[in-house]
Amino acid sequence: MKPTYENVLIYKYKIKTIYYANILYLYMRTITYNLKKEGKDMDYRKTAQEIYELVGKKENIVSAAHCATRLRLVIGDNSKCSKEALENVAGVKGVFEASGQLQIILGTGTVNKVYDEFISIAGITAASKEEVKQAAASRQNVFQRLIKTLGDVFVPIIPAIVASGLLMGLLEGLSKVFPAMAESGTYTIIHLFSNAAFVFLPILIAISAAKVFGGNLFLGAVIGMIMIHTDLLNAWSVATADTIPTAEAWFGLYEINLVGYQGHVIPVVIAVWFMSMLEKKLHKIVPEIIDLFVTPLVTVLVTGYLTLTIFGPVFSWIENGVLNGVEFLITLPLGIGSALAGAVYAPTVVAGVHHMYNALEAGLLSSEGINIWMPIASAANVAQGAAALAMALKTRNQKLKALALPSSLSAFLGITEPVIFGVNLRYMKCFIAGCIGGAIGGLIAGITGVGASAYGITGLFGYLITTDYTIQYTMVVGAAAAAAFVISWILYREEAPAQAGDSSQKSLPKEEKAETVQTEKNTVYSPLTGKAIPLTEVNDSTFAGEVLGKGAAVIPEKGEVCAPFNGTVETVFETKHAIGLCSDDGVELLIHIGVNTVELEGKYYETHVNEGDRITAGQLLVSFSMEDIRKAGYDITTPVIVTNSDDYQEVCQEKTGEIRKLEKILTVK
Repeated sequence: MKPTYENVLIYKYKIKTIYYANILYLYMRTITYNLKKEGKDMDYRKTAQEIYELVGKKENIVSAAHCATRLRLVIGDNSKCSKEALENVAGVKGVFEASGQLQIILGTGTVNKVYDEFISIAGITAASKEEVKQAAASRQNVFQRLIKTLGDVFVPIIPAIVASGLLMGLLEGLSKVFPAMAESGTYTIIHLFSNAAFVFLPILIAISAAKVFGGNLFLGAVIGMIMIHTDLLNAWSVATADTIPTAEAWFGLYEINLVGYQGHVIPVVIAVWFMSMLEKKLHKIVPEIIDLFVTPLVTVLVTGYLTLTIFGPVFSWIENGVLNGVEFLITLPLGIGSALAGAVYAPTVVAGVHHMYNALEAGLLSSEGINIWMPIASAANVAQGAAALAMALKTRNQKLKALALPSSLSAFLGITEPVIFGVNLRYMKCFIAGCIGGAIGGLIAGITGVGASAYGITGLFGYLITTDYTIQYTMVVGAAAAAAFVISWILYREEAPAQAGDSSQKSLPKEEKAETVQTEKNTVYSPLTGKAIPLTEVNDSTFAGEVLGKGAAVIPEKGEVCAPFNGTVETVFETKHAIGLCSDDGVELLIHIGVNTVELEGKYYETHVNEGDRITAGQLLVSFSMEDIRKAGYDITTPVIVTNSDDYQEVCQEKTGEIRKLEKILTVK
């Protein structure tokens, strides 16, 4: 058959398929072996026992539960718990604290087995996640409980605020593109939708607060309705009203203004808290036969009167003071206050008090119609994400890279807990870089006066609620991210991994650790000193049959593998017996130290580089004990294989017989 382009192409792809299939086979052989070993050796009771001892045993355990991946513990004294030691327990993939809980990441399928052993060893009763949350909350101080309560009230109503804010942003954006739309009936109808949540915000807050405080949701709604009743002067109309209606209170002791509480949030929470406490008290003391009538009547009457005469006036005055103070801080000259707010936002997330900002933002929206806090929060969030991104791109630690990259993305989308607790707090310089980036973004937010039409959304999604300030918002998040990235990149330093028993590296003379080698293009130098033989003579059908690619092999005289060219480390096998490299010229190389040595499980090997590392010819990559490997019954012949052989017309072995390290062994054409 005459060879056509199509036939050649089909043949090439067949070869590629066989090549990749066999690379996959080699990987899977290693991975399967490791998984079998891990499953066989994973002692759930031993893991549980070590965790039990490291958290301070039974006397220090308040409650325990688990979710899909994490063991969740509430412990009495944190000083008795060693997080660093916990992270080194077999099976533990990470440890962090959040919401008063010690959370130990074990993974799906493992956590439930370890948990069963843990409660058996500890002699405690299994608890639900909700019970653990309650136990954690009970151990918090008054301020922490107050902040948590505010979060519990305002977080559930975020969807309503977001829906209204997005509608408002989209409507205003469309009106700018199509000016005539502002005069249309469609605009009028959608505008009604967009501000509904803000007009009736006190009712939403009252229902949510009643749920949190254990009161009747509908009685809570009634209190919210009382506070914005149409018989009261709308609070937004006070400035233009000729007169403000008043009424005598408490038998003529003083007069109150009959003004609604549109634009206020804290007075509603206080009123519903009182209502819930009163209702629960009445349920206990009122006879059941009249409870249905008496309790709601007394609850609404007493709470409503106290709200309009005491709670409303007093706490609205306090709330106005807080909001005015925040606005004053944020609008300080040169953006000083907003820069400070951007810097401290992430630490308040760590402290678990950031939910208080929901109340602040709701108040700003209700009173001013614009949320000037949200861009500052966005700056802080994207800055933490950018700091982690810099670390992810710079680190050679693949486990850290795999954790930092998705966590960084999460922060750019507004969810910062993974990146703060999982990455940046473990590397404090990156956390500090994020705080500095947040300060810079906050500074720009203060100077430009950027604001949002809702709360509950930050990061990249924040563009949806900042349609009137798109350029300014871009400046805020862009500057915050850029500053945090650069500072984190500069500050982050990779910690050199401790190599246990790495005596061979210490004993090497300086000139052998990093030789200067003039390399030629498309050339592979011998990574070992020893005897070079054709690959076909290796006592393994996979290598000898050139299934993984063409190359050569070396029977080593010294237990050191060095870089055979300038390039990058592509793969370091967990069992350390093999390493994959790629030269600057694109030659992909597999160095497999010994035959069937995956079965040694990494014994007698030490790696000196990580995946992603930049390497230069002559750099030490792996050291190994030839004597111990031979004693274990394994052939130490080391194949050196060009795994992308089919990309070249020819792979030539330059030398057989005695060969010194960094002599030419292969060339590709």
